[in-house]
Amino acid sequence: MDRRKPFLVGIQEFAALYGVVPGKVGQWVSRGTLDPATAIVVSGVRYWPLGFAARYGTTTRRFKQVDMGVKERLIAEQGEGWEADLGDELPPIVGQHEIIQIFHLPAQGNLATTIASGRFPDSDWVLSGSMLWLLDTVMEAAPALRESSRSLTWEADETVVAALRDGTYDGPGSKVLARGPYARKSS
Repeated sequence: MDRRKPFLVGIQEFAALYGVVPGKVGQWVSRGTLDPATAIVVSGVRYWPLGFAARYGTTTRRFKQVDMGVKERLIAEQGEGWEADLGDELPPIVGQHEIIQIFHLPAQGNLATTIASGRFPDSDWVLSGSMLWLLDTVMEAAPALRESSRSLTWEADETVVAALRDGTYDGPGSKVLARGPYARKSS
């Protein structure tokens, strides 16, 4: 299978492209200068195609210059891939929330232990401190996970997989998680 993947950025990488603190990207979203619909949401966090993120500075009222050195570094760190511009160009991408739902794991700790043991496939990306996988990477690993597990079945819920593939998944991780001091006030 072709493992070329789209280049992505999380909030930290987006900020680095423009030489600002990550909180500034959140301000752009809250002020409406960065449309949240331009991002995909994986495990409750926004991620953008690198092509869009690098072009963003040209779409604002006040031009923002992208740091091409940062862009080149991000591409080099992510390995062989391609530069998508829109979220609908992206293949299905999952994080830990979605993986837990795919396999109906009883707890996040089950997945964390499997990852730490080296039995889970290496993540396709580590962005803003979070691991992300192509859905196909995870699904191809399922048979080996089943063989090596003593207590978990690692049987995929095909309904969840289908929803992830067709962009209709609305389970845990499909919405942006509230973070910071305001998150506590809204709960």
